[in-house]
Amino acid sequence: MPDPVELHVVSDSSGETAARLSEAVAAQFPEQEFEVVRHPRITVVEDVHLAAARARGRRAVVMFTLVGPELREVMRALCKRYRLHYCDLLGHPMEAVARVSGSPAKRQPGAPTVLDSSYFRRIAAIEFAVRYDDGAGADRLREADVVLVGVSRSSKTPLSMYLAYLGYKTANVPIVKGIEPPGELWTLDPAKVVGLTIDADALAEIRGERVRGMGGGGNYAALAEIYDELDYAASIHKRLGCPVIEVSNLAIEETARRIVRIVEERRLRVESAG
Repeated sequence: MPDPVELHVVSDSSGETAARLSEAVAAQFPEQEFEVVRHPRITVVEDVHLAAARARGRRAVVMFTLVGPELREVMRALCKRYRLHYCDLLGHPMEAVARVSGSPAKRQPGAPTVLDSSYFRRIAAIEFAVRYDDGAGADRLREADVVLVGVSRSSKTPLSMYLAYLGYKTANVPIVKGIEPPGELWTLDPAKVVGLTIDADALAEIRGERVRGMGGGGNYAALAEIYDELDYAASIHKRLGCPVIEVSNLAIEETARRIVRIVEERRLRVESAG
């Protein structure tokens, strides 16, 4: 079996940006084994030489976020000399933006988050998602950008928080068999409502773990009960006329991307029709 591909993450700060990108890249090669080798806090040329030497002769890709031009040029030169594949994750984007904007980059490693309008929008969205989780504050549903509707343990809360991080004010409404959803749900712009469903067996397993962890019992995790709940949820989704996403085998990130795509496409269609 071949050695794993090494992803050498080199940064003059913590290296979190490059590390997240390396994880995203690795996820696209599920059959390939990877090893992430981190080289944080690179501050002098000698550190760059050590990082490049460690990758030399290996099945390696060097991914670096170095804002200092000297360190960046040394890393590029060493990678070429050692015949290492490399990705300059900050250099090329900074150079492109500098050319278009006419302003030089600040070149400050680990620069703090800019407190701009998008930052405050994200914070407001997170506060909204926390406040209006699991059906709370139904009278404020109209203020949401996205409203998720699904049975218990269908990933409504984690999806709400992730969408909030992306800047979407998200509320979620639980569907409970035999209980009519809040009246406000039926008055919403349908373009913002998305239903969630999940495979019955997968839901039974998730609920079973929760029940065991709480030392409880009842029909919460019973498969027959779950089938009834999912049927009732399907009837609610049909009455709402909303798109439905099956979340059983999807990561939170992928489900969130699908939700955003659905909501944005429907919003654009409504605006075009108007």
